[in-house]
Amino acid sequence: MKISLFQTIRFLLIGCVLFLGSISTHAGEYDPMAVSANIKVKIIDITVHDKARVREIPIRVYLPSVDSPLPVILFSHGLGGSRETCAYIGEHWSARGYTVVFLQHPGSDNSVGKGLRLRKRMKALKNAGNAHNLQLRVQDVDVVLDTLDKWNTTDGHKFKGLLELKKVGMSGHSFGARTTQAVSGQRFKGEKATFTDSRIIAALLMSPSSPSDGTPKEVFSKVSVPWMLMTGTRDSAPFGAADVKSRLAVFPALPPGGKYELVLFEAEHSAFTASAMRRRAKARNPNHHQAILAISTAFWDAYLRKDTVARKWLDGDGPRTVLEKRDAWQIK
Repeated sequence: MKISLFQTIRFLLIGCVLFLGSISTHAGEYDPMAVSANIKVKIIDITVHDKARVREIPIRVYLPSVDSPLPVILFSHGLGGSRETCAYIGEHWSARGYTVVFLQHPGSDNSVGKGLRLRKRMKALKNAGNAHNLQLRVQDVDVVLDTLDKWNTTDGHKFKGLLELKKVGMSGHSFGARTTQAVSGQRFKGEKATFTDSRIIAALLMSPSSPSDGTPKEVFSKVSVPWMLMTGTRDSAPFGAADVKSRLAVFPALPPGGKYELVLFEAEHSAFTASAMRRRAKARNPNHHQAILAISTAFWDAYLRKDTVARKWLDGDGPRTVLEKRDAWQIK
């Protein structure tokens, strides 16, 4: 069958339209929720042994099936949590091509108050949120990073050559957010030095809090690495002094440059976890987890991978496409 010149030109024009449409759909869009079916994630539970402190730190590693070094994100749980806390976050970040390491901190984990009645357990957890345990947690982060570096260069180790430790992000929820603050730029009143670990190049804080000693300006004004803050309009801790006002005081005290704040409307303290809601809590808004995953992923892509498309999405209208009308979002 002969094809006329008109038909030939018509087919070429249709082909060009489809090709250009494909470019605008696939190359011109950024989707932080998209994951590759080719990436399989292996979960590895292992313990880091700190001989100097005679302390064992359980960790859970979400390891993507990629035979090349990947950026590393650490996660620190809140009071009474464990390395199994917030699994939905580890699953998504790792499916996006990050090696995600969840730390468990003895002394402020789910072993505190175990077997006690609710009132006594809550008291034990409240007591565990002290300066001593914060310092232990900070040291845990340092030891885990040292150990990952050793494993990454040890022949025969399962993590050999798989960790890109020049691209490390730190994150955490509640007491884990305080831990993250401490190792990524917060200063402490009366301290000339800080606990800042220079290996951390970006940090994400879920339910951050202002210091009990010193003003937010005094402790946060010199944070130099990118920080992403996430909280909610009902984000008061079940124990302790951290309330919504305390959390919202952090962002204004930060210096400009790579600083972000998301305030989810009516999100409670447990909104960032996957645990069961408290009896008197409102039902979980399913969009909260979607927003947390999308915006946190864009943040890591922008600052750990230096992805300019992700940065454009994050600094532009991208976040608004995953947020609800009364969620608050700001950048500086």
